[in-house]
Amino acid sequence: MSSDLMTGRVNATTFVIFGASGDLTQRKLIPALFSLRAKGRLPTDFRVLGFATRPWSAEEFRRNLEEGLKRYHGQTSLPESWVEFSRHLHYLPGNFADSNDFSRLAQELASLEGGPANRIFYFAAPPRYYADIVRGLGEHQLLSESPGWRRIVIEKPFGSDLASAHDLNRALYDVAREDQIYRIDHYLGKETVQNVLVFRFANSIFEPIWNRNYVDHVQITVAEELGVEHRAKYYDGVGVVRDMFQNHLLQLLTLVAMEPPSSFTADALRNEKVKVLRAVRPIAPRDTQLNSVRGQYLGYRQEPGVDPNSETATFGALRLYVDNWRWQGVPFYLRSGKELREKASEVLIQFNCPPHVMFPTGADTEITPNLLSLCLQPDEGIHLRFEVKVPDNQAEMRSMEMEFHYRDAFGGMAIPQAYERLLLDVMQGDASLFVRGDQIELAWGIVDPIQAGWEGEQAPALSMYERGSWGPAAADALMARDGRAWIMGCGGHSPSGPVRVHGSKTLSPRDRPSPRETDLSSAASNCRA
Repeated sequence: MSSDLMTGRVNATTFVIFGASGDLTQRKLIPALFSLRAKGRLPTDFRVLGFATRPWSAEEFRRNLEEGLKRYHGQTSLPESWVEFSRHLHYLPGNFADSNDFSRLAQELASLEGGPANRIFYFAAPPRYYADIVRGLGEHQLLSESPGWRRIVIEKPFGSDLASAHDLNRALYDVAREDQIYRIDHYLGKETVQNVLVFRFANSIFEPIWNRNYVDHVQITVAEELGVEHRAKYYDGVGVVRDMFQNHLLQLLTLVAMEPPSSFTADALRNEKVKVLRAVRPIAPRDTQLNSVRGQYLGYRQEPGVDPNSETATFGALRLYVDNWRWQGVPFYLRSGKELREKASEVLIQFNCPPHVMFPTGADTEITPNLLSLCLQPDEGIHLRFEVKVPDNQAEMRSMEMEFHYRDAFGGMAIPQAYERLLLDVMQGDASLFVRGDQIELAWGIVDPIQAGWEGEQAPALSMYERGSWGPAAADALMARDGRAWIMGCGGHSPSGPVRVHGSKTLSPRDRPSPRETDLSSAASNCRA
């Protein structure tokens, strides 16, 4: 496996993690590398070098990582394979802004590697240090590729607005090529997010109707059950638009709306995503009241580290349009928030009503439109809702669902964590699931005017909402003005599961004789016979 992974004649690989004493390394990066090692997907000659400000020894670094496996991954006792893996873990204390410490880093790498090696430099440090790290790498020629390749992985947030993202891109291009830079969004590493492309382009029955002629609208929901927790101080200066919309939600929008790429290569895929972002109709600051909702959960201002008078939004909803031939006139509704009823991410496509209903139904009979729900988490799968005739009557119809779930289809096979897939792609040099520099800047160009509108005199009112709800009533009103409603189409996965409709009401299975008797068939979203 290792010879397949590595390009060129160099096999040895070093992972340098800047900010290695932090939470990300403990919870995500090392567990992902440990899993890849167990599956035989790391080169035989590999090592991890942590670089951070804490004055740890290598042994203290290893103990910290062991505690993380036990705390976050249910490892009550570590397997024997961890003992072997931990021998590859090293640590060097240093300051990101100190040139001398980068000189020590270069010496430590040469000592550990003992010869040619590939290197991955992972930016897991706070974003305010990114420019310093880039400067240190360039100053000490740590990105020189003779011999072995060099790759940089940068965590989000990539900038805080268009100007800062542009500055960071420019700093990176001073020392590295675009093909060496991997801007990571862990959301794109989720198996179910990748499945959006397979579902669209490997099934010819859907692509012909994936357009404005057949689709009424698209809903994208990324709901978080938790609040700001330990990120309160950071989050209060960022808010939901910068934290979630600029990356996760716009990435999902590009996957849903993109044209078929000519091939499954990184450049071909990312070219089509860029075309979608270029086609998104801008929301000017003066138009944010008409096209967006901002909300804040009750109790947010009492969170430790939050300004008692904070106007930061913890919930957002947007109505966007993609002005191109395929999607002209089709609204895309995006929403995300914290302290919502449950953790759930899904893409819902609602198709148009039938142009004519010939069945002998009453004048007031409503027909439920077809829905396609791509369930991204937590119960990964796909739902397709359609109408059937109820037996033993003339023309009564009922909504039924066809369901696919990963947990059932693959014999309980565990879905790998996103970081595991993404780190493997970095080693293989596959940038398909990483964000290109121009894509980052286009995304910021979309959200910057919205954020400016939210912070200006014409901002929509900050709507408060209860913890454990589906967000403020203003989000429902945004949809209702268009004669539509929020729908969580991935609800009711099992006899004991909930039915989630409208973003506001939950019905137990015993109260659910049929979908028609729930708000799922509200007149706000249905078709008249």
